[in-house]
Amino acid sequence: MKTETAAGRKLDIIHISIHGLIRGENMELGRDPDTGGQCLYVLELVKALSKDDRVKRASLLTRRVFDPRVSDDYSQAREVLNDKSDIIRVEAGPRRYLRKEVVWRHLDAFIDGTLTYLRREKRVPDLIHAHYADAGYVGRQIAAVLGCPFVFTGHSLGRVKRQRLVEGGVDSTEMEKRYNLGARIEAEELSLDSASMVCTSTQQEVDEQYAMYDQHSESRMRVIPPGVDLSRFDGPGTPEMAAAIDAKLAPFLRDPSKPAVLTIARADERKNLPALVRAFSNNSWLRENANLIVIGGNREVLMKLPPGTRKVWQELLRWIDNGDLYGNIAYPKTHKAPEVAGFYRWAAERKGVFVNPAFTEPFGLTLLEAAAAGLPLVATHDGGPRDIIANCKNGILIDPLDEEAMGKAIEEIISNPEKQRELSERGHEEVRTHYSWDAHVTTYLDELMKVLPPKKTVYRSGSRRSLVERDRWVVMDLLPRIEEQSEEVLQRWRDLFKGGNIGFGIATGLSFDEAWEVIRRCKMPEPGFVISGLGSEIRYGETGVLDERWENQIASRWHRAAVEEALAQVDGLELQEESYQHKFKVSYTMPSVRASSRLALQRILREKGISAKVIVTAKIYVDVIPVRSGKDVGLRYLQNRWGIDPGRIYYFGTYGNDASAVRGRNLSAIPKDADRVLRQLHSRPLLYHAGQTGLEGFFEGLEYYDFLGGTAPPSSHESMEEENEDVSALELHP
Repeated sequence: MKTETAAGRKLDIIHISIHGLIRGENMELGRDPDTGGQCLYVLELVKALSKDDRVKRASLLTRRVFDPRVSDDYSQAREVLNDKSDIIRVEAGPRRYLRKEVVWRHLDAFIDGTLTYLRREKRVPDLIHAHYADAGYVGRQIAAVLGCPFVFTGHSLGRVKRQRLVEGGVDSTEMEKRYNLGARIEAEELSLDSASMVCTSTQQEVDEQYAMYDQHSESRMRVIPPGVDLSRFDGPGTPEMAAAIDAKLAPFLRDPSKPAVLTIARADERKNLPALVRAFSNNSWLRENANLIVIGGNREVLMKLPPGTRKVWQELLRWIDNGDLYGNIAYPKTHKAPEVAGFYRWAAERKGVFVNPAFTEPFGLTLLEAAAAGLPLVATHDGGPRDIIANCKNGILIDPLDEEAMGKAIEEIISNPEKQRELSERGHEEVRTHYSWDAHVTTYLDELMKVLPPKKTVYRSGSRRSLVERDRWVVMDLLPRIEEQSEEVLQRWRDLFKGGNIGFGIATGLSFDEAWEVIRRCKMPEPGFVISGLGSEIRYGETGVLDERWENQIASRWHRAAVEEALAQVDGLELQEESYQHKFKVSYTMPSVRASSRLALQRILREKGISAKVIVTAKIYVDVIPVRSGKDVGLRYLQNRWGIDPGRIYYFGTYGNDASAVRGRNLSAIPKDADRVLRQLHSRPLLYHAGQTGLEGFFEGLEYYDFLGGTAPPSSHESMEEENEDVSALELHP
């Protein structure tokens, strides 16, 4: 172990943004609903960080994709951005490109893939910063394994999206089926639980959006205005680009010289593009004196678009036709990334205005770009636009549900050339004052220094011989009613570990002493490690050598007394006897039919600002443990610390609290009599559903993987069965 003082420290920072298509140049913004402003922001943040002297290295981790439908760029394991920054692509799930709602099933594999990469590179970052809910689920667990601070940026928040979609008339059943907002919101709650710092773009996000969450803690939130690369908008642009843009737009329009009402956004329901078309159509002055330009991403064939995108475009085309806007509206099918700046310039030359009508807009990248190009703004009064227009004083805020007011605000600007010019010039200047990358990075790093520990501890691999010398490992909980297994199968199981090549580990909800009582009574093999108390403790060997490093990591923000006090009056919840308690675990039973659900108990803790996980087993036992602990996190910690390849671990899951562990990169099997939560998980190459119960199911899984034969384990990116696009049944486990 070696330490490094904070003085003169240069930071190694990892950012995680999992979904979408991300590459270093020519970002395909608008290609689909998942490749938008967030992808560009994270990429440019990593590049900007690498230019600061306080940063040693900055990496962006995203999902690796092998898919003939997309560029080969997205299959590169590593893409160098400059000498201090890169994009690292991690394999998780099927090789093909997946929409973000489907990626959720493979987040545990992404965790394991990231830890494998870090272990191979002998890299211990100073900080993990996750972007969006899916990366939050991943990042908080990686940070827990490594023992480093975790930073979270939610970008578009699930509770806000749910509220806005309901207000916009979207059916709640269809909404949950398509977006699985329940799991997303829970992931956001867990991320807020775990974060040392939450980065937001605006104060409105803090006051109104994050305030909708149980674990809203303003003391850990930092408002850092976003940075934008505005160099693309310097100068008039090339004649070739101007000609290319004119060729895309002019064929749609009877009079291309009219002032342009421009919008650039993904065709997503949240972006509210049909409302802008209706606002334009129903305003007689705009129909007579202006053109509407809709850049809604790329579409080759309408019916091949993702369902949500296709639905938006069908609605847009219907309202264009109903309003007979032909000749007054342009909506080109395709464009390239460099042409985006050209669209802004084209509209600015025609003394136009830029409109963002989104239901919710936490960031507002297009508003900053439009202002830099010299376009006044009309934008939703939600999120980022509030601060942008307050700082730049270059536009009007509108209610995205009030289409008449939207049309009048656009008319107010472009019908008054003097006002249009004044707003254009002011925005062009002020956006460069308030939203440069230099200013953003300086503030960002200043805030990070406040949450980093005073010194970085770099841990080398340990030397416990049993952990580093075993060829492969079997990890499992103590089976229910293990004494009822036949003596023949029990002896076969014991004999499995006699050769010394296969290690044995236990991950259980029992205490270490209770686990060893069962081990001795049933004449079980001696485990090399025991993850006990659902991850509240890790000990080695029969003597029970405590892993103090793990204990120090999970102790962060844990307050046992506060947990007991918060849950003391919950109807139907009873503390278990003292022998079942642990300083990092509070254990209850809830035998009453009136007992609260897990989420209800979790909400009680969050409302009181208590960071902890609630785990329910067999619908009876309730355990509350530190937010950084858990059987799955403990196992990944051991893999990372002792250099154990997940592909050399056979995990046999029987309880609901095994769900996250069996979805990783280790080989996993589930017996026929496993908990219902496990039996509902999808089968995949690394998750086998046995047809037999108990230890018979255990051996069935061993044979399926040929685990004893020494053959290589299945690759984590093997082709899988076709994914079910209905994500409504997906459940997130803490």
